[in-house]
Amino acid sequence: MTRHLLRTAAVTAAAAGLLLGTAGALPASAHGGHESRGPAVIAGHAPTLVPEGATWDQDRQRFLVGSLRHGTVSVVRPGGGVRTLIDEPDTLVSVIGLHVDRARGRVLLANGDNGLGTRTSAATAGRLAGLGAYDLETGRRLFYADLAAVAGDGGPHFANDVAFGPDGTAYVTDSLAPVVHRIGTDGTASVLVRDARLTPAPGGYGLNGIALRDGRLIIGKWDDGTLWQVPVHRPADLRPIPVTGGPGTGGPGALLHLDGLLGRPDGSIVGVTNGLAGAGRDASVELRSTDGWRTARLTSVRPSADLLPTAVTPGPGGGVYALSGRLDLAFAGTPGDTFSLRRI
Repeated sequence: MTRHLLRTAAVTAAAAGLLLGTAGALPASAHGGHESRGPAVIAGHAPTLVPEGATWDQDRQRFLVGSLRHGTVSVVRPGGGVRTLIDEPDTLVSVIGLHVDRARGRVLLANGDNGLGTRTSAATAGRLAGLGAYDLETGRRLFYADLAAVAGDGGPHFANDVAFGPDGTAYVTDSLAPVVHRIGTDGTASVLVRDARLTPAPGGYGLNGIALRDGRLIIGKWDDGTLWQVPVHRPADLRPIPVTGGPGTGGPGALLHLDGLLGRPDGSIVGVTNGLAGAGRDASVELRSTDGWRTARLTSVRPSADLLPTAVTPGPGGGVYALSGRLDLAFAGTPGDTFSLRRI
């Protein structure tokens, strides 16, 4: 993230909170009934943790959060406190997106450096992109793939989010390069897509959230709010997804600053947008498609009760939770000690 974005984020987020008010829930038809979803909100706390990504460990009934500030992965305790599960000071700078791979007992995480972490350096700031796989029980590293090295272009890189398929193949977005990576279960990485149309706007982030639907990667581009699809077996068929909006959704423009994405069992995709850097709004959104994601329909946009949501994750009882790590405070140089996981 450029210094311009860092300077404006705090003011923008405060204004967004005044404009948006309180959050509404996504339609019950999207996520099932409300009765068994777990707590409405988890108020997390840890010294300057600043989590940007979160995931749900179904087998152990716990949330995991990554730290933008400290480059760690932590277990969220029932009372909102945390304990560190993964900490590799020589490798991890800022943990961004992370997702539990239940079938293989591992968590996959994207490692980057936007200059806000305590481990940032001149060598890694705006240049770091990696994917790590770690054992869910012990936190032991299984593999680490240096994606910036695989890209081989010597340019800016920032690994942002990760999705994976039934066979365990992982896919990672890069917010500073027009690249999507593919990583096998043994850690072997390659460039799946490199396309100039995915280039970020000057001074901004490009590719961000990613979800896998029916053999296609659905990817949001943060800077312009566009949605893209990549067939994993025909990546050359990369194409934008035209999005229409239902009544009251505000149309495709509502996807500006689209951040985390989550594919739901009913075929929909839930995501969050945020009001970082003078545009966009803090909200949760729902997208659906009836033609294999050749086109999509924006079926719900609901204001967020929390500033700058960045990720969505499954949760207890089949619920969906949005994460806010108060990035506005971190960008202002005063990282806070609280975060929230709120059911949407």
